[in-house]
Amino acid sequence: MNAKTPDNLQSHQLTSPVEKDATGNWKDPKRYMWLLGPALPGIGLAALTGYALAPKKLKALAWTGPALVHGIIPALDRAIGEDQSNPPESAVKTLEHDKYYDRIVKAFIPTQYAMTFMGAWLASRKSTPLDDKIGLTLTVGAINGVGINTAHELGHKSNRLNKLLAMAALAPTGYTHFVVEHNFGHHKRVATPEDPASSRMGESFWKFLPRTVVGGIKSSIKIEKARLARKGKGFWSLNNELLQGWAMSAGFFGATTLACGPRAVPFLAAQAVYGASLLESVNYIEHYGLLRQKDKHGKYVRTQPEHSWNSNHIVTNLFLYQLQRHSDHHAHPQRSYQALRHFEKAPQLPGGYASMLLPAYLPQWWYETMDKRVIDHYEGDLSKINWDPDRKEELMAKYADYAAEVAAEAKARRESGNSEAA
Repeated sequence: MNAKTPDNLQSHQLTSPVEKDATGNWKDPKRYMWLLGPALPGIGLAALTGYALAPKKLKALAWTGPALVHGIIPALDRAIGEDQSNPPESAVKTLEHDKYYDRIVKAFIPTQYAMTFMGAWLASRKSTPLDDKIGLTLTVGAINGVGINTAHELGHKSNRLNKLLAMAALAPTGYTHFVVEHNFGHHKRVATPEDPASSRMGESFWKFLPRTVVGGIKSSIKIEKARLARKGKGFWSLNNELLQGWAMSAGFFGATTLACGPRAVPFLAAQAVYGASLLESVNYIEHYGLLRQKDKHGKYVRTQPEHSWNSNHIVTNLFLYQLQRHSDHHAHPQRSYQALRHFEKAPQLPGGYASMLLPAYLPQWWYETMDKRVIDHYEGDLSKINWDPDRKEELMAKYADYAAEVAAEAKARRESGNSEAA
């Protein structure tokens, strides 16, 4: 997880397409498209403002968030398609030092706060119908859920200001412990049974959700206690980043409640739960069934591109700061979003993250979509899968015939390739 690319990652890079102009000088073709990221809370704020001005005529605007996340963005992903182009290595340094991209991420936060406050004010009015309150809650929660991805990008930077801004982006969902757990827990244990944020094959989202929420909080406390102990400080220290984040959430919730009244409390709580659940649904999608193997010393091998599910669907990648290029992110956690690369050998999802949310909520649909894809990835070797221990025997029996077919086909391909090479 350091900044240096390991040798066994180089082979993946060789098959990754690179885009250049006619003169051989590379320019980011999506430079201004990245503005869709900070535009999202702006869209939410505009929708809530329209609803405030004409709540009866523009009633549907209260439901803008769910419409975007579960309808419009997946439809645009399908219509516009994928982009597998990569920046050349010669352009990475320039991309990383271009402050424009950093400002885009930070620009999300002020509008995020304005939108959340507007939603709280609307939801706390006596005249707002219950169904509209539900829509407002889901709209604000959806965009604050995307705000967690903003925090994800900022939290991987070593600069103290970026970490504080990451916690600020997380404060509306009360999920500020994510900064600690994701960086120092998930990245260390990813694609292993020990990681609460890596889902197992046969595990439904609804079984995964309490495991990852409780496990993530426990892990973050353990990590922060250990960090403070190394500095000779106790948990109840002003240097405790968990306490700092929780104080930011309490301050935001308290200030909003003072301004909007106690009716804002159920709105703030519900949107936070929905926003955090979106983060965990993405966690569920990102590593489903994937497992890092152990070496001869019993240690997990280094995280590689094949340990994360990826997608190159353009629209979702623009809104999520290219989070879907998750393999490169885990190999190089400090690499900025604009420089992340596509690897052809990394396992690919059938759609963008936005398209995968509804299947994730419906277990049978999810299993039908993903289980055989996991088996295909491991060429029929069921021993390499990260199984739900409660369903391992059942599922191994269920997929035994299919796995044997996949393994036979993989063997035939290898033998054919060897004969051609000879």
